[in-house]
Amino acid sequence: MLGWDPGKVSNIEHGKVRASEIDIVQFLGRCGRSQEFITDFLTRYRSAFDLYFVQAPDKLRTLSMAESSAESLFTYNLAHLPGLSQSKEYTQAVYEDRAVLPPDKIEAAVRFRSERTTLLRRHDRPLCTFFIHENALRLNVGGPEVMEDQLMRLLFNTHSIRVVRAASGAAGVYLAEYVLWNFEKRSTVAYAESEIAQVFVQDPSGVKDCKKIFERLDSIALSEEQSRAMVADLASRAREDHGRQLSLT
Repeated sequence: MLGWDPGKVSNIEHGKVRASEIDIVQFLGRCGRSQEFITDFLTRYRSAFDLYFVQAPDKLRTLSMAESSAESLFTYNLAHLPGLSQSKEYTQAVYEDRAVLPPDKIEAAVRFRSERTTLLRRHDRPLCTFFIHENALRLNVGGPEVMEDQLMRLLFNTHSIRVVRAASGAAGVYLAEYVLWNFEKRSTVAYAESEIAQVFVQDPSGVKDCKKIFERLDSIALSEEQSRAMVADLASRAREDHGRQLSLT
């Protein structure tokens, strides 16, 4: 319809070349996209080829797109359980306790994170490996009932769990949340998140440094079998705590 060579279309779609904004407008217009969609897309596309791309933590579309298109991913978190495995109740408690978001935005944030968890139920889901620090497993978020449910969800979803023991000391402590996305036809992307910013890294040196973090974690974390046994034990303890709470009331 545009008279373009098929190779040009393929290169643009797979991010092998940086298309001009005129090309993008023509392409999306032919796809029937609205002016609002095109304007929003252009805003994100201008940063898509930056080696370091930083955005506010409440801008979640880029994060969701990376997760959904990855072939495999690795995550690490010191303080909380992986976002892709979180229950609504656990997510709600995290946002309320941290008080980072205003109350009127918490509902939307919880809904969005819940939508992200459906990724693990797709037939073409990425291969996920979650490195979880023991601190995150033992942190009481939302009370024993919420923790029991959350830990059971962690056990029975399809992904690999690797627990980093507190006994590993500083070797297992990294202060940001880290993610590594591997794609079939694109270069690997690293990601770090804090309370004030999301950082997407395409710089080969930065990606290499992130890979080293996960290699280090792989060398000190419990095996998959040991990790699942530990999570099951903590879920059992949370169930007992919940039972004691009920008996007291």
